[in-house]
Amino acid sequence: MLDEIKKRLNEIKNPATGQSFASENRWQHISVDGDKVTGQYNRDGISPVEKRAIEGEIQKCLSDLVGLDNIIIKTTSSQSQDVFKALDKDGVAPKAAPVEPTQPAQIKTGHGTVGTKKPVPGVGKIIAIGSGKGGVGKSTFTANLAITLAKLGHKVGVIDADIYGPSLPMIFGKREEKPRSNSERKIIPVEAFGIKFMSFGFFIDEKDPVIWRGPMLGGVLNQFLFDVDWTGTDFLLIDLPPGTGDIQLSMIQNAHVDGAIIISTPQDVALLDAKKGLEMFKKLNLPIVGMVENMSSFICNHCGTEHHIFGEGGVGRAVEQLETQLLGQIPLEIELRTGSDKGEPYMAQESFEGRPVWNSFMSVTQKVERFFMPNKAPPKPGLMSKIFGMNK
Repeated sequence: MLDEIKKRLNEIKNPATGQSFASENRWQHISVDGDKVTGQYNRDGISPVEKRAIEGEIQKCLSDLVGLDNIIIKTTSSQSQDVFKALDKDGVAPKAAPVEPTQPAQIKTGHGTVGTKKPVPGVGKIIAIGSGKGGVGKSTFTANLAITLAKLGHKVGVIDADIYGPSLPMIFGKREEKPRSNSERKIIPVEAFGIKFMSFGFFIDEKDPVIWRGPMLGGVLNQFLFDVDWTGTDFLLIDLPPGTGDIQLSMIQNAHVDGAIIISTPQDVALLDAKKGLEMFKKLNLPIVGMVENMSSFICNHCGTEHHIFGEGGVGRAVEQLETQLLGQIPLEIELRTGSDKGEPYMAQESFEGRPVWNSFMSVTQKVERFFMPNKAPPKPGLMSKIFGMNK
């Protein structure tokens, strides 16, 4: 079947020139894996409108061989100005004919750019969550913070910006999901436990390494901000990758981010990198919501004894030096780890209410809420125990 697919795809015409893809040597990669077809072509000289026409032709020519949901087409471009070919003299792109929300969402692998900082449509507040260092439980924290914010009555979205190690599809139990696009060609975020979220993990095989340069990654993350339908979102959390590189810079400089949270474990080696992350946010003029000490201690399931495996009080001392606040200390429980592995986040399981980790997340989340909503009345005593659980 591969030979027949290649033959048909090579006959696709470039609407910009009238020549076939074969004559222009457009295709860079065509493969078949089971019932899935993946292709990648060079789109130099092809405008967005022409690109959409090509995608329609590809689906049409393969419709009798492969289901539309199983056709994945990627593009590359060395000439970013091609994107602007379809602009009219007033700088406004012509409107494309609306399509039904039945097409697989696609992501661009072209170079991202740092433009004018702007708000994300449909979003109230954006919170960047960083660590400076990997392995401190930032993604697990982000997922559970999102669920706890939802418990307080907010509509929450999450962007998994760790392109090299996307983990939110696993944590939210949606590893097999494939995002769709709506009639306005916006990517529809996946939903779990009442949370909307988007991750690069939906667009790659879990076994495949990501071998991309920073500018290409910046383009994907920019698309997650502005090409995903975040309508009606009160808080959008950005789970940043470790480090202080251009991925973080381009994302924060493109979007109007309202605040940043730093995650660290208590030991000095983690704090060293966390301080760098905080200084990066300060240099970008981001308000610092505060720091969270994750894995602050381990509570023994058998005897209830608290063990400070990674040291004690490190983040508490750091916030004094850095002139910010300590949002809270979240201890370790076995169920916090197993919940992430099984796709059942800790704070989505009502049976854990009242345990140390549960109480810590509630306290941290209420402080985050007060930072952005200082005039909101505190919850009435006993209210949280009456809130119903989240379902997948």
